[in-house]
Amino acid sequence: MSISLFIVNENYDADRLPGDLSLVVVRLARRLRGRRGTKSVSLTQLSALNTLHHEGPMTPGALAMAERVQPPSMTRVIASLAELGMVRRDPHPTDGRQAIVSLAERGVNAIAEELAAREEWLSRRLAELSPDERETLQRVVGIMDKIIRSADDVDAIAPRASMGTVPPPPAVIVPVA
Repeated sequence: MSISLFIVNENYDADRLPGDLSLVVVRLARRLRGRRGTKSVSLTQLSALNTLHHEGPMTPGALAMAERVQPPSMTRVIASLAELGMVRRDPHPTDGRQAIVSLAERGVNAIAEELAAREEWLSRRLAELSPDERETLQRVVGIMDKIIRSADDVDAIAPRASMGTVPPPPAVIVPVA
């Protein structure tokens, strides 16, 4: 195991935190992407599948908002996923102009493969940590989720008109070995 570049102690300069945190998150994301079980979908498509997996069926506008992309971009993502047989588009029950996007069996399977590959790698890394370090990471997950769900930039990324709403997903609980 390599020595961490980020050793935090009482002399740590808190002004470095945004840069250090950003770098560590990027490196972790890169490591997790390298564990991808299937490469049949792009990371953008995988993200949309993952949102549908965690939050359930929704309109294309709500999915665009959840993914923080413009609706035309999400329309293209949904079309490509439908072509791959990973999502279904069903008529909206009350609005004939809308559709409801949900995971198809192939999409569920793709998510399961991706999660298994990533979780297997991450579980091995977590097992190398002390119980105190794993407990700290449990708290960090909640803090990171709070940062990610910050609403301060939603309006700049996805317009509000006809977007629908996306209910907040349940709290993330990370099991500790």
